[in-house]
Formats: sequence, C-alpha cells, structure tokens
Amino acid sequence: MSCGEPHETDCSEVLDHLYEFLDNEMPDSDCTKFQTHFEECSPCLEKYGLEQAVKKLVKRCCGQDDVPGDLRAKVMGRIDLIRSGQAVPDHDLTAAPVDGTAARATEA
Repeated sequence: MSCGEPHETDCSEVLDHLYEFLDNEMPDSDCTKFQTHFEECSPCLEKYGLEQAVKKLVKRCCGQDDVPGDLRAKVMGRIDLIRSGQAVPDHDLTAAPVDGTAARATEA
C-alpha cells in the first residue's frame, strides 16, 4: 500500500510496525516519524484508522475476560523468544510429557 508519493519513512516500514505504534511500544522519535507519515499518506492513515477501530472493538467485546495465568506466561515466554531472535518451537514447551506409548500411537 502506498499513495505513490515519496516519503521520508517508507509505507512498508510504517505498515510493518503499525501495531507497535498502536500499542505505544516504540521510541518517541519513531512515533514522530509515523505521525508525520500519516499526515502525508492517506492510504496509510486509512489503514491506521481501520486497525485502531478493530483494536477498540476487540477490547470492548473481549476486554472483560480474565486470562489464565499459565496462558499469559506461555504467551509472554513466546514473545520473549521472538524478541531475542531465538527459534520458536512448533510444539508447546510447557505441555505435559507424553509417554512412549501415546507418542508411538500418534505417529502411526
């Protein structure tokens, strides 16, 4: 997505980091670059507005549910792995070990 005009901050960079911007998880200097970009680029501004609206809707509809502590710990652990650049396993690291019989049965 792009308006076809050159920008100091490329549209792809803005869209790749849109959720960091929405969640206030980026440095102030980057936030300023993004705000400037949104002032110049209506397609990116539109995408920002849409994602912001979806985020508000999800919060309103699902924001009252309590998240189990173990689920929160698993999610935060995965986020930490991703941020550190480590490979994220395809399987659940915290799942109970499977005995050999059950493992062989699922392989068959």
